[in-house]
Amino acid sequence: MYKGIEASRGIGIGSICLITEHDLSFDSKPVADKDAEKARFNDAIEKFKAETAEMAENIRKNIGPKEAEIMEGHLAMIADPTMAGEMTKMIEAGQCAEAAVTAVCDMFIGMFSKMEDDMMRQRASDISDIKISLLKILLGVEDVDISKVAPGTVLVAHDLTPSMTSQIVKENVVGIITEVGGKTSHSAILARALEIPAVLSVPNICEIVKDKDTAIVDGTEGDVYINPDGDVISQYVIKREEFIKAQAELKNFIGKATLTADGKEVELFCNIGTPKDAKKAIECDGEGIGLFRSEFLFMDKPHLPSEDEQFEAYKEAVETMSGKTVIIRTLDIGGDKEIPYMDLEKEENPFLGYRAVRYCLANTDIYKTQLRGILRASAFGTVKIMVPLVTCVDEIRAVKALVEECKMELTNEGISFDPSIQVGCMIETAAASLIADMLAKEADFFSIGTNDLTQYTMSVDRGNAKVAYLYSAFQPAVLRSIKNIIAAANEAGIPVGMCGEAAADPLMIPLLISFGLDEYSVNPVLVLTARAIISKWSKADADALAEKVLSLSTEKEIVELLKASAK
Repeated sequence: MYKGIEASRGIGIGSICLITEHDLSFDSKPVADKDAEKARFNDAIEKFKAETAEMAENIRKNIGPKEAEIMEGHLAMIADPTMAGEMTKMIEAGQCAEAAVTAVCDMFIGMFSKMEDDMMRQRASDISDIKISLLKILLGVEDVDISKVAPGTVLVAHDLTPSMTSQIVKENVVGIITEVGGKTSHSAILARALEIPAVLSVPNICEIVKDKDTAIVDGTEGDVYINPDGDVISQYVIKREEFIKAQAELKNFIGKATLTADGKEVELFCNIGTPKDAKKAIECDGEGIGLFRSEFLFMDKPHLPSEDEQFEAYKEAVETMSGKTVIIRTLDIGGDKEIPYMDLEKEENPFLGYRAVRYCLANTDIYKTQLRGILRASAFGTVKIMVPLVTCVDEIRAVKALVEECKMELTNEGISFDPSIQVGCMIETAAASLIADMLAKEADFFSIGTNDLTQYTMSVDRGNAKVAYLYSAFQPAVLRSIKNIIAAANEAGIPVGMCGEAAADPLMIPLLISFGLDEYSVNPVLVLTARAIISKWSKADADALAEKVLSLSTEKEIVELLKASAK
């Protein structure tokens, strides 16, 4: 059995089709005719645009408009004058087109791949896909035609790019296995949309398998079996039937309130990164937006977005949600998120440095531009402002003071906004957890960011493989921190939500019910699953389990108990 990342739920059993990598090597010697090379490059760009537009249309027809935005994003990136312009400059300096494409794409890949945020790292994968596609066009390399694989096929590749995935005929592919990629990668997003089980980041799987091998793909647990015996196949045939039945039962939760087994109602929101993502939240039956990552508006442009540009983006999301709550996190840069035009200084330890609210309070012109954009959008629906990386009371007070300044300015200018807009804070540091009772007196609401809370509480760089074993929200220290935060919010009478990955974890949900969490914010595709799990737990049952969990001393003991108690 081989282990990977569970990227798309379900069980697939079939015959392997191994997609081999193309040789994209080239001679990078300087070119003699720069004009001819520029023309060759421009022809490749035009062909890339045409092919990508066709892929986007195929995805729109066969999968959905939301998923087609992945390829449309590729078109937007190559149309950005920063990327294509830099390539052209290199050709004008004497580089061949292949070398220019490689150098510029590698620069952006290096920038985005260093980021901790999965969605940011996906930009690196997007640019890598663009690079490979352009090199294939320039070198005259033909792609594998995935659309012609036989029924019952399990696709195995180093990386299944969106351009490859766009060719998939859903009825023929029963599973996907790759050597790279994560839950938020576009290959995972497309696999989930196609409802094809997928396990990603299985080490060296392309060297282990060969064409026609039998494979079992367990996209729920992240397990892969190659040429299993009959007993294992029989077990997984039964598991597949059980999974299909469970998925059918999820449809019963569409349009329903999110209730615990004893009838307590909680809110089930969605995490989004762009205004268009709000449509996915609606499609998946989300009850609001618990986290709008506003930094994507800054990363999608070669310059600071203006107040009007931000206002229009926030307004689009707010109007899409039609009165449902939209919580917008203010600019969270630094740490793993770099924006070149902001010229952030390199720091030895950026996660403990000049980032998020610290940067914003030191750059009030930029911050007030964003706050004004958010306030203007609040006239069109229910909007809340959320402040990231708060570590002391002074910070939340300072942000509230800036909000009041912006309100006065907008009032004097005759511009509408919600005068009672709420300002809350993310609780994602050990410091904020320890003074949660103090912060609860200043903030209108809390949202727990478990990804950073785990990292800071455990003093773990989750990008460091040597200490990654410590990075778990089920560590006793992290669970006690979460309990303390929720208790402080409940005591102060303010809402408390969770927008980290743990909010959708079936093992974590009963603990959150016991602790008293009011709002769960999850990936849109997990809304119905989370609603179903919440419905299985009463407060009494959750309390009994939480009491046992909090008496345990190790993460391993806790996870074993939670798995044994799962409903």
